[in-house]
Amino acid sequence: MNALERLAATVESRRGADPESSWTAKLLSKGPEKCAEKFGEEAVEAIIEAVRGDRARLASEAADVLYHLIVMLAARDVRLADVLAELERREGVSGIAEKAARG
Repeated sequence: MNALERLAATVESRRGADPESSWTAKLLSKGPEKCAEKFGEEAVEAIIEAVRGDRARLASEAADVLYHLIVMLAARDVRLADVLAELERREGVSGIAEKAARG
């Protein structure tokens, strides 16, 4: 199990936990829309660091983005395994071909 899979398992284990005892539980208790909003905020912060060129800050913000992506997915009952399966399905397919297939 890699770090993202462990993180996804931890996020899932916080579902239904006391929001006062867990930041993840607090986010999930606020609903999918709030989780999506938080993901968007973190993505913007990562973009800012990418533009600034601070590699360490970008790595830190990217970690926040991944965490909030997993929380957002969990809020809509989408498992990380589903996302990984989709990536595997696309593996070896040209990005141009894949976009054309979406129609």
